[in-house]
Parts: sequence; C-alpha cells; structure tokens
Amino acid sequence: MKERSLIAVLICGAGAAGLTLAIDLARRGVPFRLIEKMERPFPGSRGKGIQPRTQEVFEDLGIIDRLVAAGGVYPPSREYRDDGSHAESDMVEPHEPTPAEPHQLALMVPQFLTERVMRERLAEFGHHVEFGCELVGFEQDEGGVTARLVGPVGEETVRARYLVGADGGRSFVRGTLGVDFPGKTLGVRAMVADVLLTGLDREVWHQFNRGDMERQVAICPLAGTDLFQLQAPIPLEGEVDLSAEGLERMVASRTGRSGIRVQSVSWASAYTMNARLAERYRVGRVFLVGDAAHIHPPTGGQGLNTSVQDAYNLGWKLAAVLGGAADRLLDSYEEERRPVAESVLGLSTRLLEAMKRGVNRRTRDVRQLDIGYPQSSLALGSSAHSGVLLAGDRAPDAPLRGAAGCSRRLFELFAGPHWTLVGFETGVDLVAPRRGLRIHKVGVGRELMDEAGHLRDAYGLAPGEWVLVRPDGYVGAIIASDEGNALDSYLAGVGLGVEGEVRTA
Repeated sequence: MKERSLIAVLICGAGAAGLTLAIDLARRGVPFRLIEKMERPFPGSRGKGIQPRTQEVFEDLGIIDRLVAAGGVYPPSREYRDDGSHAESDMVEPHEPTPAEPHQLALMVPQFLTERVMRERLAEFGHHVEFGCELVGFEQDEGGVTARLVGPVGEETVRARYLVGADGGRSFVRGTLGVDFPGKTLGVRAMVADVLLTGLDREVWHQFNRGDMERQVAICPLAGTDLFQLQAPIPLEGEVDLSAEGLERMVASRTGRSGIRVQSVSWASAYTMNARLAERYRVGRVFLVGDAAHIHPPTGGQGLNTSVQDAYNLGWKLAAVLGGAADRLLDSYEEERRPVAESVLGLSTRLLEAMKRGVNRRTRDVRQLDIGYPQSSLALGSSAHSGVLLAGDRAPDAPLRGAAGCSRRLFELFAGPHWTLVGFETGVDLVAPRRGLRIHKVGVGRELMDEAGHLRDAYGLAPGEWVLVRPDGYVGAIIASDEGNALDSYLAGVGLGVEGEVRTA
C-alpha cells in the first residue's frame, strides 16, 4: 500500500459540485485532490438547466461565456393535442435582464458539456480529475482524515485535513458516516435518454400527452449537440427497453407517429424519483455537498444548481479555516445551505405534482435569485440601516463609471476569491486595508460613480454606509461609518484579521 503526503482537502466525486469546489480551491491555492470512481466522464445530459443564480457563480469562476457558447437557451414548448393541432408557449416566464440581475434566462447546457467546460477551467489552474480512483474507506481524528483509495496505482492511503463527499445520491461518504437520509419516494418512475433521431424539427421542445402519466413523452433538442433528450414516465415495476429499437417503439406508441426514427442512443437511464435530505451536512472534518446531501425530482431544474451553490458556499470557508480562521466558520455551511435544500425539495415536489396535471410552467422561484441567508450567523446588520437590502441577501449587480471614464460593474469588483467592501458617498476609511479584502468608494470625487443611481436603488444605501460582500456574492454586512470596530471583529472572525499562507498540517 502506497502512502502519500498530506493534502488540505480530498474531494470525492467529480460531478458539477465536486468540480465547482475544485475550481474554487484551485484559484485560492489550496492543495487538494479530486477523485472520481468512474473510469471516464459522465456521458449524459441529465442536469441540463443552468439557472440565473448559478450563471452568476459561473461568471465569477470565469466560465459563463464558454457555457453560453457551448449550449443555448430553452426552445418554446409545443404541446400536441389529440385532434392533431398544437400550441406553443414559453416554459419559463420571460424576463428582461436588469442592472441588478443581468442573467435572467435559464441556459440549456447538457451536463456532459457543462462538466467538460469545468474540467477545462480546472486544467488552467494546473489540476485534473483522477478518474478510476475510488474511496473505499476513511477514518477521522482531531487532526484530519485518513482515507484509503483504490485506483490505477493500486491501493494508497491519503491524509487530508478535510474530506468532502460529492459522490451522489448513493454517497459512500454519507453511508460511512452513518448520516440518515430521510425523505420519500414520490411514486413516479421515469426514463431519460440522449438519442439521435429523425422526424422532428429542432426548433421546439415537443410535448405529447402532457398530464397523462401513462402516455406522456417529451422530446427536447439538446442545445450544442445533434442529440435530442427523450423523457417519459414509465411503470413503477418491470424492465424498460432503452435500446434504440425499444425507444422508437415507445415514441411511436405514445405519439401515434410512425415517422420518428431513433437512430442511436448515447446515454439512457431509468430511475425512481425521490426527495431526500441528509440530516447533517458536517460530521467533524467531513462534509456532504450536492446529491450526497439532497436529491430532488428533476422538475424545475434545481438539482445541479443547488449542488453547485453548495460547493460555492463551502469553498471559501474551507480556505479561510485552512488559512487560520476559527473552525466554527465551517458550521455556517450546514446552517446556510441545508434550509435552502429543504426549500428546493418542496419546490421540486410541487412542480412534479403540477406536471402530473399537465402544468409545466416555471416562474421566478426556479431562478434561485431570491435565495439568501438572512438568519445566518454571518449576517451582520446595523440598527441604523433600513434599506431594501439586508445582510444575508444576494448582492445585486450594478453598472458604475470609473473615475478614468471606463464602464464598470459591481460583479467585476466582486469577481475572484476576495471579500469586497464598498463605501457609498463616504468621507473616511472604515477599516485598514488587509490581505483578502478589496475596498472601493463610490460617489462624486471617489474612484467610482453611480451615475444612474443603480447601486443606490439596488442596495438602498444612505450616504456614509458601507456594504461588505462575501466571496460567494452574498452581503455579509451593511454598516455605518461609525461601526468600524464591529466590522474589524467580523473580519477577524472570517480570517481577514489573520495573516499567513494556507496551512496543510
């Protein structure tokens, strides 16, 4: 058995959650390994919807333009009626971008393309996924986690400060921890397949027999590919023929059309829908993210998005504690993210019940732009502030003008692994500069100008107020100019009062 040197974080599972965490740790210089027991990347389209809030995350990670280029937007939905007619509608309520919310439409990017873009981004930081490497056991103590891996080099032992289970709904990490995964089976079994077919155009999402759980079938062109995604409910028991011939017979039976030909199948799966939530997200030095912590029905396109945002919440906190911040900062991960997953489970389940009735309309709540952590222990408010935005809320974007004349955006200031402190029409400094904190002042004669008042409107700041934005794009604090001592204490608590490099031992 080979024994390797100590690393900071071992990530088990290289889906969207594991890749998000890896990219975030890589840009922070945190030593880690990302292992995946599958021999090769996931080949399917399963999580194809990227919601606006996740697009903001991907903008920060430097891949949003690549993902838009790789995929596209959702096509209109065409519902075919029994009398031979059809009607078209937008599945997602259309909304125009605003200065505060620049991303409004859900993107369609098949999961295998999303993860490919993420792996390419990870490679730019000098890291890669270790495919064919399986976690087969682990133990933890006060100093770290000792993990046993089996991979191409044989069996080895790895010592890590922290272990993160991003290993899916049947998580080995969660099972080894003995964390309960309560919830329910939702009484729906379905199949999904990525296929090459002829006989349908690629301009719409074809919907047949909507609301009929025995005859319903949806055939959606997958943006960025030549494939269609085929979705249909199937009987709760029995084998399902997922070959090209079997799927073609199903399509013919349910659509009443003989001209739709399934030429090949690149990926297919039959599954039972569940809604489950792990009782704990943290056990000592081990964390659960993504499907290892929660599984949802696919309605509403919430699963991948919630998973990405789990990892985005955890990454900066791991880096901060490894850099010297108090360990209790890591408790805020479960405190903040578990209630979000609980809410999303309810939303996905409600959308599933609506789908059974033939209703497949998605409103603002699927975009995840209103998710926040107002009750978090990391939300520092001010008794003097009564604006439209509160500590714990998502930090909006806003266009600004630099003193040199160039157009700027708040999201540009936030981008990167740092914290951001913005003063609105302030006269004096609030805290001293320090590593990991970017300080900007907005107002006449300052470095940035809010010419159109978009920052003022979105944040509701009064002259002399400051807003502190966390590395994950949420408001940490909104305080007045005479509350510098409170902010100093807050910053020290999240590791910004401590100098030094990331520690791995």
